[in-house]
Amino acid sequence: MPKMNIERSIEIEAPADKVYAIISDFNQWRPWSPWLITEPEAKVTVAEDAKSYEWVGNRTGSGNMSITSESEDSALDMDLNFLKPWKSKAKVRFRLEQNGDKTKVAWAMDSSLPFFMFWMTKMMTALISMDYDRGLTMLKEYVETGSVSSKLDFKGESDFEGCNYIGIKSSCGIDQMGEQMQYDFGKLKEFLDENADLKKGMAFSIYHKWDPAKNRVDYTGGWAVENLPDTVPDGLMKGSIPATKIYTVSHVGAYQYLGNAWSTLYAMHRAKEFKPKKGIHPFEVYVSDPQQVDEKELITEINFAVA
Repeated sequence: MPKMNIERSIEIEAPADKVYAIISDFNQWRPWSPWLITEPEAKVTVAEDAKSYEWVGNRTGSGNMSITSESEDSALDMDLNFLKPWKSKAKVRFRLEQNGDKTKVAWAMDSSLPFFMFWMTKMMTALISMDYDRGLTMLKEYVETGSVSSKLDFKGESDFEGCNYIGIKSSCGIDQMGEQMQYDFGKLKEFLDENADLKKGMAFSIYHKWDPAKNRVDYTGGWAVENLPDTVPDGLMKGSIPATKIYTVSHVGAYQYLGNAWSTLYAMHRAKEFKPKKGIHPFEVYVSDPQQVDEKELITEINFAVA
């Protein structure tokens, strides 16, 4: 069976007993779980002692998790059983190490994939590692503030009228996206400020290829314009997104949690809740200006073209 071994960690500004009280109580998992957030309507049943729970959903499949051993304020071991979409078992563990008024939290999983999915081992390991990173970041905010600045609004299907845009096509490491995008949109804004006659609309990113296993992403950062110029400087490009029907999930919150919306849409795709339209890559639209809105109130719309 193809093996997967994952471990991620984060430092939380809280004592170990506070962190432990949250991760050892399954009633408190829903706000920071990177999987349960994808399906608010999934049925979650927590045992009376809060030491085990079961879930059933269309996107999340079904399964159960239970705490098998505890070392108060320092360690938790759990059994995780997936029932659908395929059967699999995993050992999950948390290790807490307090240093002054902070606590290092390590979250690990040892699991395996069904034999027929051996070719997906690297990809699944990379994807689950990203889920763990995002989950730990949400756990940190939940422990430190009592809430998580990530909300999903399922807007559903609508008609996208299409647009022309000025853009920059980039390829970089997934962990370098923030810095690369800041540079790209800075160059775009500089050009548009110098060409005030180009009435601009929404800013967005089109994702052409996403490869977590190789830590690479190919995307185009674009700004919609009503009229395209005859020429653009080297490094910039002219393009268009055609009119199409789209399915939209809107994310409210910090950009670091956008993976919640993307994971949700891919889960909906796998669950056949919509049929993607070939030839038009998914894109995210930045409804809010991050220079004018607190990051917890940022609105970003993730769009998949649908047939």
